[in-house]
Amino acid sequence: MSRPVTIKDIAKKFKCSPSTVSRALNNHPVINEDTRRNLQEYARKVGYQRNQVSLNLLNKKTASIGVVVPTINNYYESAIIEGIDAVLQPLGYSLNICVTKEQFLLEQGYVEKLLSNRVEGIFVSVSQETFDAGHYEHFESVYNRNLPLIFIDREYEGFAVGSVTIDDYQGAFTAVEHLIKTGRRRIAHLRGPLSMSVAEQRFRGYTECLKQYGFEEDESLIIHTDFKVESAIKPVYQLLDLPNKPDAIFCVNDQTAIGAMKVIRDRGLDIPGEIAVAGFDDSPISGYISPSLTSVARPGRQLGMKAARIFLDYQYAEKKEAFSEHIILPPQLVIRESTFRE
Repeated sequence: MSRPVTIKDIAKKFKCSPSTVSRALNNHPVINEDTRRNLQEYARKVGYQRNQVSLNLLNKKTASIGVVVPTINNYYESAIIEGIDAVLQPLGYSLNICVTKEQFLLEQGYVEKLLSNRVEGIFVSVSQETFDAGHYEHFESVYNRNLPLIFIDREYEGFAVGSVTIDDYQGAFTAVEHLIKTGRRRIAHLRGPLSMSVAEQRFRGYTECLKQYGFEEDESLIIHTDFKVESAIKPVYQLLDLPNKPDAIFCVNDQTAIGAMKVIRDRGLDIPGEIAVAGFDDSPISGYISPSLTSVARPGRQLGMKAARIFLDYQYAEKKEAFSEHIILPPQLVIRESTFRE
């Protein structure tokens, strides 16, 4: 395989300096029109391509953005990434997508690598392990470089940076209120990870809605899970084995809701006749499983677009060291068969 043609090769062919070739290829006015045209035509003929990496380093711009997320298997995270790309790609930016699998060490390593690659900004949905351990040094490295750091979906307190999140508290409150208004009186909750901000906000929405409607919080009806389907299996069996089993389950996300529905069906119970189930995320599959799942919809693509615009606002801000912007988007409850009562 032959090596790529360089500016030096073209300069040697035309017996001129590399700087003359460079100026001609960049339409510099000091190079006369005939020379420019001849050099440009020859460069196209031999397949010359600019070394964009070198140009970026020279201009101190890489047009590269880091996006760090726990997973890309879920529709929601993919929608966020699509939203970021929809705004930034037409402006010439490319995305470096890093998947942490909820692991702190992967997240830390990706952030360090993105910094070494001189990205112009980093979007982060914080991993579960980072929340659990309270790590923050890798975020501090971004912050101390005066580089735009924008938290997406999962916020991490303690940094005056940008963030776009969903009102998880209101989404949970609305879902539980719906269950109460359909006649449910013993509403269980698959709570999600203790230290995760989104799970805690949904738990708070659950408890405060119960309180507002005069229901006492029953600890036997609250069980921790993570965000995966299988994490709901044992907890739901536990709930169904209670002497006074729940008549509804509000789940921290759609994955745990789908796991809950499987266990309920395996026990021969009717959904929603005997037990109603509500989830959170409104993933595409929610409307197609049987019964279809009531869920809190989160506008992922809109969240990504808002986050991208925060980045652009930062790029054009005069006082970057004091720049931060926080946006909270409203969720929407989508009512389907899993909770509906005529």
